[in-house]
Amino acid sequence: MTSTAPLAAPPGRLALYLQLIRWDRPAGWLLLLWPTLAALWIAADGWPGWHLLLVFTLGTVLMRSAGCCVNDVADRDFDRHVKRTAQRPVTTGAVSVKAALALGAALALVSFGLVLTTNPPAILLSFGALAVAIAYPFAKRVLAMPQAVLGVAFSFGIPMAFAAALGGMEWHLRSVPLSAWALLVANLFWVLAYDTEYAMVDRDDDLKIGVRSSAVALGRWDVAGIMGFYAAFLGLWTWLGLRLGLGAWFLAGMAVAAAQALWHYTLIRHRGRDDCFRAFRANHWLGFAVFAGTVLDLALR
Repeated sequence: MTSTAPLAAPPGRLALYLQLIRWDRPAGWLLLLWPTLAALWIAADGWPGWHLLLVFTLGTVLMRSAGCCVNDVADRDFDRHVKRTAQRPVTTGAVSVKAALALGAALALVSFGLVLTTNPPAILLSFGALAVAIAYPFAKRVLAMPQAVLGVAFSFGIPMAFAAALGGMEWHLRSVPLSAWALLVANLFWVLAYDTEYAMVDRDDDLKIGVRSSAVALGRWDVAGIMGFYAAFLGLWTWLGLRLGLGAWFLAGMAVAAAQALWHYTLIRHRGRDDCFRAFRANHWLGFAVFAGTVLDLALR
């Protein structure tokens, strides 16, 4: 007599929603969190207080989760043709489009409630952040390098942090200094670097189904492009940090980040899927090095 193992029970509704928002993959929201908190510390010239720390930490997690909902709905017809994404809940139909959008809207609304506890300049910027986050999934249809739009979306916490720390009660953005926007541009290059590594994982599938990405656009110059993006990010962020008064500990953090970027080159140079994905997932440590150097510099000056 042969015995058969019992079939595994399908995941419950909560498990599906947690899978939808990538709860088991914190690297995604950490990539947003570290530059946002670094900017918050710079804007506050040190410890920003528990209120702003909680607002931007929770807001980052919530908005990244909401973005996953929107992205999976927009890409559901593409994702079924990509090995890495074929089993996402919206793609398989385990979570309906309506339910995914409702969850995303609820998460965004809670995040907006947090922003309402700050000030008018930060509230104004939150609308721009939401618009860019919604636009990114559709940028893949029209832009050769949609990661640039993602870079803006993933960097919008920087001017918002400056607005919350420095802005008053006036409904304008004059309190947000040019240095905040310059840091956004610098951070955009880091997003281009790590999301091109991510895009290299799916490049073969993307070419078959006609999805655009920076890995497809760069072609055989992908590795050189990534290292150029890292160099631009590290160079610009270092220059801006020094102009903003940061010193030796900040430079130490940037040196650790640069060493990690060089390590990423050893992972991606042969373009293996697993190694490229490993490099992408390790990027939050690079961001943490920048954040830690900033915090130490401001605390020990």
